[in-house]
Amino acid sequence: MNGAESLVQTLLNSGVDTCFANPGTSEMHFVGALDRIPGMRCVLGLQENVVTGMADGYYRIARKPACTLLHCGPGLANGMGNLHNARRAHAGIVNIVGDQATYHRPYDAPLTADTEGMARTVSHWVRTSTDAAEVGRDAALAVQNARALSGQISTLILPADASWNRGGVVANPLPVPASPAIDPHAVENVARVLRSNRNVLILLADQATLATSQRLAWRIADATGAHLLASYSNGHMQRGRGRLALERVPYGTDAAIKTLSQYDHIVLVNAKAPVGFFAYPEQPSIQYSSSAQIHVLSRSDQDSDVALTMLVEELGAREIAIPDAGCRPNPARGATTQENLAVTLAALMPENSIISNESISYGRDFYKLTHNAPAHDWLNLSGGAIGDGLPVATGAAVAGGDRRVISLQADGSAMYSLQSLWTQARERLPCTTILLNNRKYNILIGEYKNVGAVPGPTAMGMLDLSNPDLDWVQLANGMGVEAARATTMEECADLMQQSFKQKAPFLIDLII
Repeated sequence: MNGAESLVQTLLNSGVDTCFANPGTSEMHFVGALDRIPGMRCVLGLQENVVTGMADGYYRIARKPACTLLHCGPGLANGMGNLHNARRAHAGIVNIVGDQATYHRPYDAPLTADTEGMARTVSHWVRTSTDAAEVGRDAALAVQNARALSGQISTLILPADASWNRGGVVANPLPVPASPAIDPHAVENVARVLRSNRNVLILLADQATLATSQRLAWRIADATGAHLLASYSNGHMQRGRGRLALERVPYGTDAAIKTLSQYDHIVLVNAKAPVGFFAYPEQPSIQYSSSAQIHVLSRSDQDSDVALTMLVEELGAREIAIPDAGCRPNPARGATTQENLAVTLAALMPENSIISNESISYGRDFYKLTHNAPAHDWLNLSGGAIGDGLPVATGAAVAGGDRRVISLQADGSAMYSLQSLWTQARERLPCTTILLNNRKYNILIGEYKNVGAVPGPTAMGMLDLSNPDLDWVQLANGMGVEAARATTMEECADLMQQSFKQKAPFLIDLII
């Protein structure tokens, strides 16, 4: 057995059965091992940032890591934007990165790079296997670290000779790391704060925005009068009927400061104290009142279900049903506005859909109009590096089986990872992309105002995506995806319903 074969078998033994790949020369023995050893689903991406984004979306739905296969340091570099997002989303990923043979590195061939140095900027665990006999052991460690409760990124660098040399040894799977215990004193302190004070906010993030934690948080809020909000940048939220109508802290600094100013105490459940996405002239970095007290119930690496259960028991909070979100709306008619699109989405999305949201500025108010949709999963851009919407949707569809995945996708950021559509077509994934086509980087026009700058003709030209217009119907068709244009909500609704009936990807070019 060579090192590559021991790697594939160890990954399979450890529960990693999906590989998102864009291989090169250094990875050919790994590719050959995938051919000889059955059990690994291999999904090809045409650019590494698509590959890493797919692995992120896969984890968010499957709740287990996939592996990526990336070509040397430059391939890793191409995928780092979406690894940054995945790290912020607490996604577990095992990166397999090829490298020069150990004896070839001193010759400084063109693809030689500081691969370990790059990997450390987006990984929790990094190792280079220099001997075929070590590869299986290192792979088991990589999976173990990626499977931590909060999800971690492991990067295993595989020199070509460690891959092709004989002497590989398959390793047994290692136990999932236990999450750090919840501090009972933190639970007692938060219970005291909730009993003694009004104007308390419980801020939820990450695992705490999933259904089980939501139900526990609602019991606490009902018993104490505390308010509930979610952090703005949550990678995965469960929403719709049967779940909390949970709003997020607003993106805009002024709106966030206004929202948070009323709270004297903020209890963090897997969340960070709110800060601005960016700094702005004469604006504070923190978004909560300077006099507010911050209380940590659980950190992002801890189990929010355990923490909230302990708090429920400490408070004696009664069982109570989630409030009904109201009747499902009818599809909107007329102009393609933010409100009309959100209402139509709530009206038509299939039960148990997955929403991949990279609508950027256009979709910031979608939440309040989609609480009464059927139960669904909502995946947000978590790290701010645009270009994750289409890859995350693609990986989520691989994990979700027959579940419908709906992308709310801004046009500018879609161009960062357009190749995702090709993978959707190749794998015949049930993906509906609603391409929000305003032919501009609209968010940056707003940011000019926020930073106090005044754009002129040159600046506005840098934010304009017309001249020439991007033809999304042709772009999608060129990737093998059926597409059509909509200019009214009636047309959009018809196309959505049409796409939901077919087991293949479809793109709606929605002119807004």
